[in-house]
Amino acid sequence: MDKNCNSHIKKALDAALKLTILADEGEANSRDDGCVLLYSVVRDCAYKIRTQAEREKNEHAKRGVWE
Repeated sequence: MDKNCNSHIKKALDAALKLTILADEGEANSRDDGCVLLYSVVRDCAYKIRTQAEREKNEHAKRGVWE
């Protein structure tokens, strides 16, 4: 169970990183305010995902179930 949970947390952290990269690249290539807004939302979501996944990772580490 915990091994599967840890795997999902790692995938969430990876997804957050990919979303951050997408937001950076998209914003750099944006030509209008709508796209800038879109990538701001993507970046915000990435931050929220990363924050919660890090919390869960830390909780698993405290319980000794993080490998």
